[in-house]
Amino acid sequence: MVPTLRPSVHFLSDTLLKSIVDESYLLLERVGVFVEHAEAINLLRQAGARVEGGSRRVFIPAGLVEHALETAPHSIKMFSADEETSFHVGGDEVHFDPGSAALRIFDHGLQAERTPGVNDLVRFHGLIQLLENFHLQSTGLISGDVPESISDCHRLSVALQYCTKPIVTGLFTVKGFKPMFEMLTAVRGGAAALREKPLAIFDACPSPPLQWSSLTTQSLIDCARAGIPSELVAMPLTGATAPATLSGALVQLTAENLAGVVITQLAMPGAPVIFGGSPACFDMHAASPPMGSIETMMIDAAYSQIGKSLGLPTHAYTGLSDSKCVDAQAGLETGMGAVLGALSGINVISGGGMMNYESTQSLEKLVLDNDICGMAYRMISGISQRDEPIALDLYPEPGCEIEFLTHPHTLQWHALEQRYPHVINRDGYDQWVQSGKPTAADQAARRVAELLGGDVHPVISNDLQRELNDIMQSHAKHLDVNLGG
Repeated sequence: MVPTLRPSVHFLSDTLLKSIVDESYLLLERVGVFVEHAEAINLLRQAGARVEGGSRRVFIPAGLVEHALETAPHSIKMFSADEETSFHVGGDEVHFDPGSAALRIFDHGLQAERTPGVNDLVRFHGLIQLLENFHLQSTGLISGDVPESISDCHRLSVALQYCTKPIVTGLFTVKGFKPMFEMLTAVRGGAAALREKPLAIFDACPSPPLQWSSLTTQSLIDCARAGIPSELVAMPLTGATAPATLSGALVQLTAENLAGVVITQLAMPGAPVIFGGSPACFDMHAASPPMGSIETMMIDAAYSQIGKSLGLPTHAYTGLSDSKCVDAQAGLETGMGAVLGALSGINVISGGGMMNYESTQSLEKLVLDNDICGMAYRMISGISQRDEPIALDLYPEPGCEIEFLTHPHTLQWHALEQRYPHVINRDGYDQWVQSGKPTAADQAARRVAELLGGDVHPVISNDLQRELNDIMQSHAKHLDVNLGG
């Protein structure tokens, strides 16, 4: 049999890629990176980095970067809470997850945004549990009726209770790590088991240009020492917080990521870390950071190529939209981003369900995006040779009729050759009219109702629910926050 060709796309020539990486090394050596964290500065200084006077600007030599890249793992294996499924994060493997930390939810009934509540978080994670093309879940909504000081811990608690998939999450406060770590170890069965079978990825976002804040640096250090993968989410905006050219923004994004890799490896050699980002090609006319622009997608694809060349797993925020409702723009931008991300072999593609510059989640868009992700998976599986010969034996002698529709060959292969979407409408016009002329958003709303039905039930035991609640209550009490109950 002829091997199946996996389709792929590359935006950088070998020469340009090398130039971008070389300049990022020089940027770290000559300009440095601002680090707002005393322990990290000490680690960097002891490893040979130069710290400027009494400031927090650190100049990182190329040798230190190279050593960090040697110790950082080339791939990561993530496990579901029930350990029934695992996912390889590395190579050209692709895994989709919803976008994280939306402050708003789009209400299909109201046709308007609103502030999400705890029940919205429950429904969100219950839905993700049932959407087969999202391999990972995320703490994708922030509840407006939970105190801000404990919202990072709270959203993880809900995620663990209502979905078994590995989680992409992150810290809002330094104090949030301890209870979040306790929750993860409670579900996994101990710190050693969590290190061996990671359940969560923690996002850590440098501040452009070339800054690592105290919070995000502490997250890198805590996660490295706990064996929890850190996902570096650099966010350069071309012409605003980074050079205006796509290649210039790539130099900065690479430098910011490499600084994060160095910090993780100094905190714990061999700590899992993912090369990633959420950049945007800044729209000078609208003064907005469009995640759905083709130039933003090009940056995403290009830096994933850079991350792979450095031997690191990769991440990108692509496969989302800047639309304000579930409309044609939402499908157009999401579909293009998901396809380019998959063709680029980005390991973790975030953004499902998201609209309005990463600020809004939509359950209806999430189920539409699930179909888009399924199409992307089908595309990168390529065209396979199923038989030998390929088709020659299917044709009878000249003059004889053949019926492919009921042919055994069709019955054998059609289900493998074609993916069937859940909500994309392929009825004829008359059938569509008879069914009430539903829009894609209407079809998606019906699918949400079908999947969630009435109440959404936890996927963990009552004992484990109580343990997570006790951790949450203890954390709230420590912060003088009254949760009741």
